[in-house]
Amino acid sequence: MCATCLRPQPTCICRWIRPAASAVDVVILQHPLEVANAKGSARLLHLCLPGSKLVTGEQFAQEDLRELLCGGGRVPLLLYPDTPDDKALGLAAPPMLDPALLQAPSKLSLIVLDGTWRKSRKMLYINPLLQTLPRLPLTQMPASHYRIRKAHAPDQLSTLEAASHALMLLENSADRFQPIIDAFDGFVAQQASYNRAQ
Repeated sequence: MCATCLRPQPTCICRWIRPAASAVDVVILQHPLEVANAKGSARLLHLCLPGSKLVTGEQFAQEDLRELLCGGGRVPLLLYPDTPDDKALGLAAPPMLDPALLQAPSKLSLIVLDGTWRKSRKMLYINPLLQTLPRLPLTQMPASHYRIRKAHAPDQLSTLEAASHALMLLENSADRFQPIIDAFDGFVAQQASYNRAQ
């Protein structure tokens, strides 16, 4: 096993790591069923963002989650789309995002949920602290390059793509994070080659 990417040596993805310094803190909350998924992009994202945190779980102890979200005094921002049906599920509407926050990326912590739409929705539902965070929805995104996993719409992005585009937006710096997207294309091609060989 590779000690860095935690994959078998023949399928190591370390050649796709493109370190990019981010002023925004990034915390990735990964659903347990995604950990062993070879097609998952969260580990590569974590390895590309020095200082990011990758934590596995579905339901988190409230104090542990509070420390993850608010430790270091930054303002947590949930990378998650607008979901009009929240009220039907008994969820309160998320607080409005203060536009002034977007002018100070070094004061932000981007919280990323890694899982299928259904899994991430459940994580949001069973962790009330996540429901109290202002959200950063991504709109008018380019089509996903994630051709190795099924998506219901062209703008449904992988965890790596969504987080990279969010950082481009928050830090107003496409150049710094585009290499991560480019490396993702290599990762996807590598995974697709295994599928063809089967």
